[in-house]
Amino acid sequence: MPFTETFNTFYEQVKTSLTNGTFAKLTLAKTIGKTDLKNIYVRPIIEADELKLELKFRYQEEELFEVYTIEDACVRLIPFLNNPFLSAILFTTEFDLTYKMNKKRVVSITEQFPSFAHASPVLLEYLQK
Repeated sequence: MPFTETFNTFYEQVKTSLTNGTFAKLTLAKTIGKTDLKNIYVRPIIEADELKLELKFRYQEEELFEVYTIEDACVRLIPFLNNPFLSAILFTTEFDLTYKMNKKRVVSITEQFPSFAHASPVLLEYLQK
């Protein structure tokens, strides 16, 4: 299965965690070689009473921020998979879900015990409205 399809499956878990209030954060990391872009951090924000996702692009020298709808954030993240990132980690209060590509570009998705005890405060505030 191509990595875009497997990432869409992984991203369904992101959307579920946002819906049920367990989302803590999403990180794209583990670059291929030396790149200027080090990480992409994804966190929920509220903009005009709508839940959206802020993508923080962490470069060597600067940080850039972009805001997207939940659906559009997935589309924006896909081009960064395989170039330069080989992994994405979804942190929720129920589990950590790791999306990882090996050198042969075979994808594995593994679930581990949660690293975070609390969901994003912005998400919880939005869901309480």
